[in-house]
Amino acid sequence: MKSEKLARDPLRLAVAALSVGIVAGEPRLDLAYQEDSAADVDFNFVMTDAGQFIEIQGTAEGEPFTSDDYTRLVALASVGAKQLFVLQQKALEAAKLP
Repeated sequence: MKSEKLARDPLRLAVAALSVGIVAGEPRLDLAYQEDSAADVDFNFVMTDAGQFIEIQGTAEGEPFTSDDYTRLVALASVGAKQLFVLQQKALEAAKLP
């Protein structure tokens, strides 16, 4: 953009990908490998900074999960994505990018 080689800003929205799951009956954000492999329920979310979903992938590894479980995991993923967007913006500002 600064060198005027681009007609418009190619960065239209921010995107974050993260995992959430239920491990030992407890909802958890950003599962480490050991947690992921032991999770009762495991989801991956890809979200925009506008709160939209690009991808949702989830599996019950053991017992089926309820709609309440799913709602809690979506809320947890949204909280995690917001934290990632703050960190992304700080990184862009530190690099002096838009």
